[in-house]
Amino acid sequence: MPESFVVQRETHIAAPRASVFAFLTDPDKIMQWMGTEATTEMHPGGIYLLKGIGHMTARGAFREVVPVHRLAYSFGWESDEEVPPGSSLIEIDLLEQDGGTLLRMTHSGLPSAVQRDAHAKGWTHYIGRLAKASAGQDPGPDRGPDGTRNPA
Repeated sequence: MPESFVVQRETHIAAPRASVFAFLTDPDKIMQWMGTEATTEMHPGGIYLLKGIGHMTARGAFREVVPVHRLAYSFGWESDEEVPPGSSLIEIDLLEQDGGTLLRMTHSGLPSAVQRDAHAKGWTHYIGRLAKASAGQDPGPDRGPDGTRNPA
């Protein structure tokens, strides 16, 4: 069995769990911090679809949905043989902490160190934007993890 690479992130967000959960699941709220189009069907087996900036589209299916507490969904990129749709798993836990929310994210099933590192850079960028948006701040236009992309 090939080795699987994992990205883990943990951050405190100055917003209640319900707000953070909404920004992770409501398509209109998702687009405030990530992507240009989103579709979510919030039940096990329901679709997760995100058209990112540029021409990348992420697709997966929800495996676990526990409102304001936990999300788990498969993930991958359309037209990407290395990380195709559904080939990796994203798990997000939201815990009350210090008047806000502790977000714990694990992205497992990545096929290589190169993919792990690229996704780690993306998660650092997007979790920062999520923290701002869910706390009521404007994260500004999304230029991607490299700061150079324009929405297409």
